[in-house]
Amino acid sequence: MRKIAILTMLLAFALSCTRKAQDNTVSVIPQPMYVGAYEGVFCIDKDTKIVVDEPSEEMLRIAGFLNEKLSKAAGFELEVLKGGPMPKENFIAFLNAGMPSESYIIDAKPGFIIIDYGDGAGAFYALQTLFQLLPTEIFSQQVQKRVEWSVPCCNIEDKPRFKYRGMHLDVCLHYFDLDFLKKYIDVMAAHKVNRFHWHLTEDQGWRLEIKKYPLLTEKGQWRKETVIGSLKSGIYDGTPYGGYYSQEQVKELVKYAAERYVTIIPEIELPGHALAAIACYPELSCGLEDHYETATRWGIFKQVYCPKESTFEFLEDVFDEVMELFPSELIHIGGDECPKASWKACPHCQALIKKLGLKDEYELQSYFVTRMEKYINSKGRQIIGWDEILQGGLAPNAKVMSWLGEEGGIKAAQQHHEAVMAPHYKYYLDYWQADPDSEPLAMSGPTTLRTMYEYEPVPEVLTPQEAKYIIGVEGCVWTEYMPTPERVEYMAWPRMCAIAESGWSRKDKDWDGFTRRLEKHFGRLDGMQVAYCDAFYSPMIVFHKDTPYNMVVTMTVDAPDAKIHYTLDGSMPDADSPVYDKPFSINRSQIVTAVAVRDGRQIGNIKSKRF
Repeated sequence: MRKIAILTMLLAFALSCTRKAQDNTVSVIPQPMYVGAYEGVFCIDKDTKIVVDEPSEEMLRIAGFLNEKLSKAAGFELEVLKGGPMPKENFIAFLNAGMPSESYIIDAKPGFIIIDYGDGAGAFYALQTLFQLLPTEIFSQQVQKRVEWSVPCCNIEDKPRFKYRGMHLDVCLHYFDLDFLKKYIDVMAAHKVNRFHWHLTEDQGWRLEIKKYPLLTEKGQWRKETVIGSLKSGIYDGTPYGGYYSQEQVKELVKYAAERYVTIIPEIELPGHALAAIACYPELSCGLEDHYETATRWGIFKQVYCPKESTFEFLEDVFDEVMELFPSELIHIGGDECPKASWKACPHCQALIKKLGLKDEYELQSYFVTRMEKYINSKGRQIIGWDEILQGGLAPNAKVMSWLGEEGGIKAAQQHHEAVMAPHYKYYLDYWQADPDSEPLAMSGPTTLRTMYEYEPVPEVLTPQEAKYIIGVEGCVWTEYMPTPERVEYMAWPRMCAIAESGWSRKDKDWDGFTRRLEKHFGRLDGMQVAYCDAFYSPMIVFHKDTPYNMVVTMTVDAPDAKIHYTLDGSMPDADSPVYDKPFSINRSQIVTAVAVRDGRQIGNIKSKRF
C-alpha cells in the first residue's frame, strides 16, 4: 500500500495545484520532532476525499473527527473512501506504515496530504497537528466564511519524548460537571496530553459513587459550608456544597477520553486526606474523637485511615469498584500529607508497629501502602503515588509522582522505579502566573509561563540509565481557589501548553520560538472557547528588597518583539515613555506604571505597582 501511495504522491505532486497560500508557516504546539517546509499549499474543499486504508471503527472515528471540525468551521464534510484505488489528487490519506505507537509522518504537497501512522494514537496526533496547520478558524464553533482552508506544504516527522504526558484536576475542593470535563479532555488531547489524573477523594468531599458504600456520596459528597479566602481567614459562606459522579457518568467519560487517546487515572487518597470517608464511616479512623465531619476549609487534617483489617477490607472493596470502572493500568493512591499524630496516639497502631517489628509511624505508612499495592497488583494493576510513599521505604512495584520537588523523582529513578515529574514550584497550575498584587487569590508562586517552559524534567544528577525511569510530566490543578470552569481554564492555560511541549518535544528549549508559536496558538484557544490568561501581553513588575527606603525594579514581558515603556509618577505610559532596558531603583514615593508596546501600539494591559 505504501508503494502505491508513493507513486500516487509523485503523480499528485506533478499535478500541483496553483492556489495561493495565505500563511505558509508551520506553527505547531507542541513542537514536532522534525519539520521541513516546501513551496505551496494544499487546499481542502468540498471535493477533497479522505482515504482510510484500514476502514476499522477506530480509523473511521478519526476521520470523523476531521469531518466534525470541518462541519463546524467550514460548513461541509468530506467523503470517506474506505480502501480501494487512491484518487489521483485532492485527498487526505491515512496509511498504516507500521510505525511505533503515537508516532506519525505528515507529507503535505499541493495535490494531497499523506499521513503515515502505526496505531490509532499516531493517526489521531497527526490529525491534531493537521488542525494546527490549517487556519486558526478551523477551531471555531461556527461556520467561517471567506476562509481558504489551506495547509502549508511540509514534511513533519514526529513522536513523543515521554510516554506519560499528564494533566491533573482536583474535583473535590470544587466540583465540575461532565460537560466541562469533556471539554477539559478535548483541550488536553489537542495538545497531545494523554493522561488525565482525576483526583476524586479528599477531606473536603468524596466525588465517586461506590455502590457498596452509599454513604460516601449520600453524605460524603457534602460539606456544610466553605471557607472564604485562604484557609486562615476563619470566614465561611454558610452554604452546603456537594457534587459527585455516578458510575454511569464515569463510564461515559472514560469512553469519551479513550476515543481521544486519553487514559483516565483515578486517584483514591490514602492513608491521609480521608476525612470525607471517615465522616461517613467513623470506624475507619483511629476512633480518637467523638465526631467527624467533612472538612470545610483547605489544608491538612490529622484524621487518617487507621490500618485495621476492617479499613483494608473497605479500601479493597472501593478499589474493586474503581478498577471495574477504570481500565487504566495505573491507579493513583495519593499517599501525601499523612499526619502521624493519630497513629502515635492510637493503641491499635502502636501495637501493630510492635507486632510487625516496624521502626516508626513512617514505616507503618510504608506497610499501609505496600499492603494496598499487593492487592492492586493482584488485580493486574500498578500503583502510583505522591513522593511521600517513599517514606519508610517504597513499595516494591510502585511508581512515584514527584511533587515536593525533584528529590522524590530522583530517589525513585535511582531505585529503578518509574517516576513522573510534577514539582510544585515548576508545574503547579494553582500558583500565580502573574503579579499576585493584581491577580485573584491563588495558592502560591508566582510560577510563570517561562518558568514552566524552561524547566527540564530529567534531573542532571541522574545517569543515562537512571534517566530512563523518568517516564513523563504532569501539570497539576488543585482547585481551592478555582470555583468555576472559567477560573480553571484561566489558571491552566497557556501554561499547560509549556508543560505539554516538555512532555512531547525534544529536550532542546527555544523560548523565543515557543512564544512566537504560542501567540498564533491563542487564536486556536479562542476557537475552543478556552478562558486562558492573557498575561502574555502585559508587563510583569517585580520589586526586590534593598533598603528600608528603596526597592530595585525588574520587568519582563512574554510577548515577542515587545518593549516595556514605563513612568514613575503615576501617569499612564505610552509609546513615548521611557523604555525599560535594565533594573533600576525607586524610592517610597514613586509608582511604577508600565505597558508593553509593539510596532508603536499597546498590546497588553497597563500594570502599576507601588512601593
